[in-house]
Amino acid sequence: MFDPTAFENMKVVLEGALYDRDLQGEISILDRNDLINLAKLSRQYEITFSNRNGNGVSCTFILKAALENLSAELYSNVKNEALAGAKVLVVFKLEHENNLKLHQKMNALLIDIWGSERTFTQKISYNPLEDCSIITKEISLDFNRLVLEDQIDDLLMMLDYIIDSLQKINSLLS
Repeated sequence: MFDPTAFENMKVVLEGALYDRDLQGEISILDRNDLINLAKLSRQYEITFSNRNGNGVSCTFILKAALENLSAELYSNVKNEALAGAKVLVVFKLEHENNLKLHQKMNALLIDIWGSERTFTQKISYNPLEDCSIITKEISLDFNRLVLEDQIDDLLMMLDYIIDSLQKINSLLS
């Protein structure tokens, strides 16, 4: 028998918490991917969900661990133990009118919820051959640090912030 890795432990706790909220009717799980990249020896877990009563805004929670993260955990005498964790990304996806004030309000809203220490990136896409008044947007939230296994409780608290963000983004679009 072997000990599960920090990545695996964080994934299981996060997945359980999200499925509990799905069963309670708070959110709807839309998709899930558990990926292993054999070329780079990395792992990535993605789970996409939305508010039950939302209007098309979804969130994908991404947990990533590279080879250096795993080796830092398994061979702590060789690597820096500060690398024994996983990277967390939160990506919101939505469609709305292409309006500069709306982009700015959304950015201010997320900074208000998450704080200015995070990096927010908004990417929009549209078909230039069609009416581009409606765009598809991806807002990526990067924490600029690794999450370690002893910070699992922070991941669970993060879910409250994500659900709050989904509700407020939905309200902004209404």
